[in-house]
Amino acid sequence: MRLVVCGTDTDVGKTVVSALLVEGLGARYWKPVQSGLEGGGDRGRLQRLLDLPAERLLPEAYRLNAAVSPHWAAERDGITIEPGRLALPAGNDPLVVETAGGLLVPYRRDWLQIDQLVAWGLPVLLVARSGLGTLNHTLLSLEALGRRGLPLLGLVLNGPLHPDNPRTLEQLGGVPVLAELPPLVPLDRRGLRRLWQGCPGFRSLER
Repeated sequence: MRLVVCGTDTDVGKTVVSALLVEGLGARYWKPVQSGLEGGGDRGRLQRLLDLPAERLLPEAYRLNAAVSPHWAAERDGITIEPGRLALPAGNDPLVVETAGGLLVPYRRDWLQIDQLVAWGLPVLLVARSGLGTLNHTLLSLEALGRRGLPLLGLVLNGPLHPDNPRTLEQLGGVPVLAELPPLVPLDRRGLRRLWQGCPGFRSLER
C-alpha cells in the first residue's frame, strides 16, 4: 500500500497518524516538503517515536527553515519548490507520504499542494479533528478532493471522541470513518501498536 496522509488543517495529527501507519504497515515514511526544522522536523519526530532504521525514513525533497506555509518558507530561504523534485520514491513497497498542512496549502504561488496530489495519483487518507469545526473543514476538503477525482480511502478523526460528528461526516461526506483516535498518553510505539490492533478500519489498508 502506497498512500498520502493529508489533513484538513495544520496540527490535526497527521504525523501521529503517519507514525501509526508506518508502524502498522511496515512502511517507509516520506515528507517531501518540511517547513520548520525544530526538533528535526516530522521525520525526526518519527525517528524518536518509532526508532526506525534510516532506510525507512526517506530524506525530504525540501527542508525549509521557517515554520510557515511552504511557498513563503521557500521564498524566505531564497529557493523555489520545483514539482520535478517531488517525484515519488522508486519501489512498490509500502510507503506513507505525509503532506504539509491542509490540501490547498501553496508550494509556490502557482502550485498548490493538491496539484501535487493529482500528479502523484495516490489514494488519500484524510485526517481531521474530532470536535467543533471539523464538519466545515472536513466537508470542504472532501469537496476539493472529489472535484479533482482523487481516490479517498477514508477519514481518521483525532481527539476526544465525539458522539455525533463521525456519523454526520459519513452521511454528508459519503466516505467511511476508518478510525477515531483519542489522545494517546503516553505517545509511544507500544501505544501505537495497540491503537492499530484496536482499529478494524485499518485492516483494509493491509491489502
